[in-house]
Amino acid sequence: MQIWTHLTQGDGLNRLVALVLLAMSVASWVVILWKVWLLRSASAGVRLALPVFWQASDWASARQQLLGTDTQRLVLPLVVAAEAVLSPAQALPTLGGQAARAQQLTRLLRDALVAGQQRLQFGQVLLATVGATAPFVGLLGTVWGIYHALLAIAAEGQVTIDKVAGPVGEALVMTAAGLAVAIPAVLAYNALGRIAARVDAALEAFAHDLRDWVLQQPVDPTHSA
Repeated sequence: MQIWTHLTQGDGLNRLVALVLLAMSVASWVVILWKVWLLRSASAGVRLALPVFWQASDWASARQQLLGTDTQRLVLPLVVAAEAVLSPAQALPTLGGQAARAQQLTRLLRDALVAGQQRLQFGQVLLATVGATAPFVGLLGTVWGIYHALLAIAAEGQVTIDKVAGPVGEALVMTAAGLAVAIPAVLAYNALGRIAARVDAALEAFAHDLRDWVLQQPVDPTHSA
């Protein structure tokens, strides 16, 4: 194959560009496949867990049912954060423990939300980086390949279309390769980002409702119906 011959006979920069594009492609597809599984599981888990929690008869049963529905453990940390404020046994002589219960609860729920959001957003930076840089990496390979192709043609002393079209066409393949790497990354970044945003919104709404409910409770709900 002429393209393979072009790469094997190219210099170090051509090979480096090809390896970088290959690494970008592999990394982006690994992230895409992993995030599709994660967000599909997380979306289904959150969608099932929230109604189950609010429909439970008491706190203990609600928490227990979350173990079976919240598969990615995105809702459960919020409930654990609420327990840390509701249970008197959790009070500690620290700056955080000396704050009002509403402030403690807000801080703990925020920390749990941030941890969940970081899991959902993991890999988005890589997809954005690949989508933004892969075309330019391919373009670098194309420019460099055309430069060497023109040097080789000029060295022969006679320039014809058939001698120019082959080497230049092979060099342009690097641009196509860059686009082939970038397009799936950009599409996945947008699609997966929307799904993650929906899950984030559901978790934030639950945290807000949970905070309001907890602040109305005078006792530890783990010991009451």
